Amino acid sequence: MTQKHSHCHNNHISDDNSTRTLIVIVITILTMIVEIIYGFFTNSMALLSDGWHMGTHALALLLTFLAYILTKKFENSVLFPNGTKKIPILAGFISSLFLGITGFFVITESIQRFITPLKITFNTAIIVAFVGFLVNGICLLIMENKHKNDDYNFKAAYLHILTDAMTSIFAIIALLAGKYFGLYFLDTVMGIIGGFLILKWSSGLVKDTTAVLIDMKTDICK
Repeated sequence: MTQKHSHCHNNHISDDNSTRTLIVIVITILTMIVEIIYGFFTNSMALLSDGWHMGTHALALLLTFLAYILTKKFENSVLFPNGTKKIPILAGFISSLFLGITGFFVITESIQRFITPLKITFNTAIIVAFVGFLVNGICLLIMENKHKNDDYNFKAAYLHILTDAMTSIFAIIALLAGKYFGLYFLDTVMGIIGGFLILKWSSGLVKDTTAVLIDMKTDICK
């Protein structure tokens, strides 16, 4: 008889994950405010758009943190006779849907930019991309822990930050190539590649969380 490899997520919930998420929320919101204010006074659309983009991730992170609060608040409540372990999984599912929407938006926006090219202010855009990468890099370091893959809610938040960092790297490469070598098409190419990668991460997380939410039996988790 062949022996199947078994790997099962236990949805490990910890106060450590909750604290890390809260720290990242504060950093994200502060960065968002600075970028929006600076973008408003300098008329920089690059800064304004990145600031609002950070805001969408802040909302996803707030959903993650709210799930932790509700899980602890109602863990002994008669309203949840089977426990509250599915609250953070539901939050992870919703957050992964937001992640998928982000992926579609990145792809469609990249295609639109290819059809109707816009003038790129390279210096400002490069600065914004570097700032975004540094902030998201710091947030990733804060959220890095050995249990991130065992907590779907936390994993969804982690992927939101990871996609931001990844798109910043792609943007930096494309902007530098466009400024110094005239390879303007890379901006569109990098956007499409990044969008499909985001969709892949999102679909995987949607599949995992759905399986847990509907108590689906699988070969990998018995």
